Amino acid sequence: MEYRERTYRRRARAKDLVSFHVAVKETDLWVSAERSLEDETRDLILDHRHHLERYIQSHPDFLTTLQPYPEDPYAPSLVKEMIKATRGVGVGPMASVAGAIAQYVAKGLQQWSDQVIVENGGDIFLKANRPVTVSIFAGESPLSGKIGVVIPKENMPLGICSSSATVGHSLSMGMADLVCLLSPSAALADGAATALGNRIKSKSALEKVATWAEQMKGIMGGLVIVKDKMATWGEIELVGL
Repeated sequence: MEYRERTYRRRARAKDLVSFHVAVKETDLWVSAERSLEDETRDLILDHRHHLERYIQSHPDFLTTLQPYPEDPYAPSLVKEMIKATRGVGVGPMASVAGAIAQYVAKGLQQWSDQVIVENGGDIFLKANRPVTVSIFAGESPLSGKIGVVIPKENMPLGICSSSATVGHSLSMGMADLVCLLSPSAALADGAATALGNRIKSKSALEKVATWAEQMKGIMGGLVIVKDKMATWGEIELVGL
Protein backbone atom coordinates (compact mmCIF):
# COMPACT_ATOMS: atom_id res chain seq x y z
CA MET A 1 0.00 0.00 0.00
CA GLU A 2 1.35 3.42 -0.93
CA TYR A 3 1.33 5.84 2.00
CA ARG A 4 0.32 9.40 1.25
CA GLU A 5 1.18 11.94 3.91
CA ARG A 6 -1.95 13.42 5.45
CA THR A 7 -1.40 17.03 6.44
CA TYR A 8 -3.87 16.93 9.34
CA ARG A 9 -1.69 14.28 10.98
CA ARG A 10 1.10 16.81 11.44
CA ARG A 11 -1.24 18.77 13.70
CA ALA A 12 -2.17 15.69 15.75
CA ARG A 13 1.30 14.75 16.98
CA ALA A 14 1.83 14.78 20.74
CA LYS A 15 5.16 16.31 21.75
CA ASP A 16 5.72 13.99 24.73
CA LEU A 17 4.79 10.80 22.86
CA VAL A 18 6.42 8.75 20.11
CA SER A 19 4.44 8.83 16.85
CA PHE A 20 4.52 6.24 14.08
CA HIS A 21 2.55 5.02 11.06
CA VAL A 22 1.26 1.49 10.49
CA ALA A 23 -0.78 0.37 7.46
CA VAL A 24 -2.32 -3.04 6.74
CA LYS A 25 -4.44 -3.21 3.59
CA GLU A 26 -7.12 -0.49 3.91
CA THR A 27 -6.34 0.15 7.59
CA ASP A 28 -4.01 3.15 7.79
CA LEU A 29 -3.21 4.25 11.35
CA TRP A 30 -1.24 7.11 12.85
CA VAL A 31 -0.36 6.21 16.44
CA SER A 32 1.18 8.12 19.33
CA ALA A 33 2.29 6.19 22.42
CA GLU A 34 4.85 6.31 25.21
CA ARG A 35 7.24 4.23 23.07
CA SER A 36 7.35 2.80 19.58
CA LEU A 37 4.85 -0.05 19.29
CA GLU A 38 4.79 -0.66 15.55
CA ASP A 39 4.92 -4.46 15.75
CA GLU A 40 2.27 -4.58 18.47
CA THR A 41 0.04 -2.23 16.47
CA ARG A 42 0.40 -4.32 13.32
CA ASP A 43 -0.45 -7.50 15.23
CA LEU A 44 -3.58 -5.90 16.68
CA ILE A 45 -4.69 -4.66 13.26
CA LEU A 46 -4.17 -8.10 11.73
CA ASP A 47 -6.11 -9.78 14.52
CA HIS A 48 -9.12 -7.46 14.31
CA ARG A 49 -9.11 -7.45 10.51
CA HIS A 50 -9.02 -11.25 10.51
CA HIS A 51 -12.18 -11.47 12.61
CA LEU A 52 -13.92 -8.78 10.55
CA GLU A 53 -12.95 -10.29 7.19
CA ARG A 54 -14.02 -13.79 8.27
CA TYR A 55 -17.39 -12.43 9.35
CA ILE A 56 -17.87 -10.60 6.06
CA GLN A 57 -17.04 -13.78 4.13
CA SER A 58 -19.95 -15.57 5.80
CA HIS A 59 -22.20 -12.48 5.98
CA PRO A 60 -21.50 -10.51 2.75
CA ASP A 61 -24.44 -8.17 3.30
CA PHE A 62 -22.66 -6.82 6.40
CA LEU A 63 -20.20 -5.09 4.06
CA THR A 64 -22.71 -3.51 1.69
CA THR A 65 -25.90 -2.70 3.56
CA LEU A 66 -26.67 0.94 4.35
CA GLN A 67 -29.35 -0.10 6.84
CA PRO A 68 -28.96 -1.11 10.51
CA TYR A 69 -27.79 -4.72 10.82
CA PRO A 70 -29.52 -7.36 12.99
CA GLU A 71 -27.87 -8.19 16.30
CA ASP A 72 -25.75 -11.35 16.22
CA PRO A 73 -24.76 -12.89 19.57
CA TYR A 74 -22.21 -15.11 17.80
CA ALA A 75 -20.35 -12.29 16.04
CA PRO A 76 -16.79 -11.28 17.05
CA SER A 77 -16.53 -8.48 19.61
CA LEU A 78 -15.53 -5.84 17.04
CA VAL A 79 -18.49 -6.75 14.82
CA LYS A 80 -20.90 -6.63 17.78
CA GLU A 81 -19.61 -3.16 18.63
CA MET A 82 -20.17 -1.97 15.06
CA ILE A 83 -23.70 -3.39 14.96
CA LYS A 84 -24.62 -1.86 18.32
CA ALA A 85 -23.11 1.53 17.43
CA THR A 86 -25.03 1.90 14.17
CA ARG A 87 -28.41 0.33 14.97
CA GLY A 88 -29.47 3.29 17.10
CA VAL A 89 -28.56 5.93 14.50
CA GLY A 90 -30.00 4.28 11.41
CA VAL A 91 -26.95 3.52 9.25
CA GLY A 92 -25.15 0.39 8.08
CA PRO A 93 -22.47 -1.19 10.32
CA MET A 94 -19.52 -0.34 8.06
CA ALA A 95 -20.18 3.34 8.80
CA SER A 96 -18.46 2.70 12.13
CA VAL A 97 -15.53 0.57 10.99
CA ALA A 98 -12.78 3.22 11.17
CA GLY A 99 -13.76 4.37 14.64
CA ALA A 100 -14.20 0.81 15.88
CA ILE A 101 -10.75 -0.27 14.71
CA ALA A 102 -9.14 2.86 16.19
CA GLN A 103 -10.85 2.11 19.50
CA TYR A 104 -9.96 -1.58 19.62
CA VAL A 105 -6.33 -1.03 18.60
CA ALA A 106 -5.93 1.80 21.14
CA LYS A 107 -7.35 -0.30 23.96
CA GLY A 108 -5.10 -3.18 22.97
CA LEU A 109 -2.02 -0.93 23.03
CA GLN A 110 -2.79 0.21 26.58
CA GLN A 111 -1.23 -2.98 27.92
CA TRP A 112 2.12 -1.47 26.85
CA SER A 113 1.40 2.28 27.02
CA ASP A 114 -0.98 4.05 29.40
CA GLN A 115 -1.16 7.01 27.03
CA VAL A 116 -2.16 6.28 23.44
CA ILE A 117 -3.69 8.15 20.51
CA VAL A 118 -4.85 6.21 17.45
CA GLU A 119 -6.08 8.03 14.34
CA ASN A 120 -7.72 6.07 11.54
CA GLY A 121 -8.74 8.18 8.56
CA GLY A 122 -9.61 11.17 10.73
CA ASP A 123 -11.34 9.09 13.42
CA ILE A 124 -9.51 9.17 16.75
CA PHE A 125 -9.53 7.25 20.02
CA LEU A 126 -7.30 8.71 22.71
CA LYS A 127 -6.22 8.34 26.32
CA ALA A 128 -3.72 10.85 27.70
CA ASN A 129 -2.63 12.09 31.11
CA ARG A 130 -3.17 15.75 30.22
CA PRO A 131 -5.62 17.82 28.19
CA VAL A 132 -5.33 17.31 24.43
CA THR A 133 -6.31 19.73 21.66
CA VAL A 134 -7.44 18.12 18.41
CA SER A 135 -7.20 20.36 15.34
CA ILE A 136 -10.30 20.53 13.13
CA PHE A 137 -9.70 19.85 9.43
CA ALA A 138 -12.72 20.78 7.29
CA GLY A 139 -11.38 20.78 3.74
CA GLU A 140 -11.88 24.04 1.87
CA SER A 141 -13.99 25.65 4.61
CA PRO A 142 -12.45 28.95 5.83
CA LEU A 143 -12.75 27.51 9.35
CA SER A 144 -10.49 24.56 8.53
CA GLY A 145 -7.36 24.45 10.70
CA LYS A 146 -8.38 27.55 12.65
CA ILE A 147 -10.13 25.88 15.57
CA GLY A 148 -9.42 22.94 17.83
CA VAL A 149 -11.43 20.79 20.22
CA VAL A 150 -10.03 20.69 23.76
CA ILE A 151 -10.37 17.27 25.42
CA PRO A 152 -10.01 17.46 29.22
CA LYS A 153 -8.08 14.68 30.93
CA GLU A 154 -11.17 13.61 32.89
CA ASN A 155 -13.14 12.96 29.67
CA MET A 156 -10.69 10.34 28.42
CA PRO A 157 -10.58 7.69 27.07
CA LEU A 158 -12.66 9.24 24.31
CA GLY A 159 -13.54 8.81 20.68
CA ILE A 160 -13.51 11.84 18.36
CA CYS A 161 -14.84 10.93 14.94
CA SER A 162 -15.65 12.85 11.79
CA SER A 163 -17.67 12.56 8.60
CA SER A 164 -17.37 14.80 5.56
CA ALA A 165 -19.02 15.09 2.17
CA THR A 166 -16.08 17.09 0.80
CA VAL A 167 -12.98 15.43 2.35
CA GLY A 168 -11.83 11.83 2.06
CA HIS A 169 -13.45 8.73 0.58
CA SER A 170 -16.18 7.94 3.11
CA LEU A 171 -19.75 7.79 1.82
CA SER A 172 -21.88 10.79 2.83
CA MET A 173 -25.24 11.74 1.38
CA GLY A 174 -25.12 15.31 2.72
CA MET A 175 -23.03 18.42 2.06
CA ALA A 176 -21.23 19.06 5.36
CA ASP A 177 -17.55 19.97 5.23
CA LEU A 178 -17.26 18.35 8.65
CA VAL A 179 -19.33 16.61 11.29
CA CYS A 180 -17.27 15.91 14.42
CA LEU A 181 -18.73 13.99 17.38
CA LEU A 182 -17.39 13.04 20.82
CA SER A 183 -18.27 9.79 22.59
CA PRO A 184 -16.64 7.24 24.90
CA SER A 185 -17.32 4.84 22.00
CA ALA A 186 -15.41 5.76 18.84
CA ALA A 187 -17.57 3.27 16.94
CA LEU A 188 -20.70 5.16 17.99
CA ALA A 189 -19.14 8.56 17.24
CA ASP A 190 -18.16 7.33 13.77
CA GLY A 191 -21.54 5.86 12.87
CA ALA A 192 -23.46 8.80 14.34
CA ALA A 193 -21.28 11.29 12.44
CA THR A 194 -22.24 9.54 9.20
CA ALA A 195 -25.93 9.59 10.14
CA LEU A 196 -25.77 13.26 11.03
CA GLY A 197 -23.82 14.18 7.90
CA ASN A 198 -26.46 12.51 5.74
CA ARG A 199 -29.08 14.93 7.10
CA ILE A 200 -27.21 18.11 6.22
CA LYS A 201 -28.39 19.28 2.82
CA SER A 202 -27.80 23.04 3.26
CA LYS A 203 -26.34 25.63 5.62
CA SER A 204 -29.85 26.49 6.77
CA ALA A 205 -30.25 22.95 8.15
CA LEU A 206 -27.48 23.33 10.74
CA GLU A 207 -29.64 24.42 13.67
CA LYS A 208 -32.28 21.76 13.03
CA VAL A 209 -29.67 19.02 12.69
CA ALA A 210 -27.87 20.15 15.86
CA THR A 211 -31.16 19.93 17.77
CA TRP A 212 -31.67 16.38 16.48
CA ALA A 213 -28.07 15.46 17.38
CA GLU A 214 -28.55 16.57 20.99
CA GLN A 215 -30.99 13.67 21.41
CA MET A 216 -28.43 11.03 20.39
CA LYS A 217 -27.71 8.72 23.32
CA GLY A 218 -24.03 8.23 24.07
CA ILE A 219 -22.87 11.37 22.23
CA MET A 220 -21.29 13.93 24.55
CA GLY A 221 -21.15 16.80 22.08
CA GLY A 222 -20.21 17.80 18.59
CA LEU A 223 -19.86 20.37 15.86
CA VAL A 224 -20.91 20.73 12.24
CA ILE A 225 -19.23 22.93 9.63
CA VAL A 226 -20.76 23.85 6.27
CA LYS A 227 -18.62 26.35 4.38
CA ASP A 228 -18.34 29.40 6.68
CA LYS A 229 -21.06 28.34 9.13
CA MET A 230 -20.68 26.24 12.29
CA ALA A 231 -23.04 24.79 14.90
CA THR A 232 -22.01 23.21 18.21
CA TRP A 233 -23.82 21.45 21.04
CA GLY A 234 -23.19 19.47 24.22
CA GLU A 235 -19.91 19.07 26.08
CA ILE A 236 -17.47 20.53 23.59
CA GLU A 237 -14.82 23.19 24.21
CA LEU A 238 -13.32 25.03 21.24
CA VAL A 239 -10.12 27.03 21.04
CA GLY A 240 -8.64 29.20 18.30
CA LEU A 241 -5.45 27.95 16.66
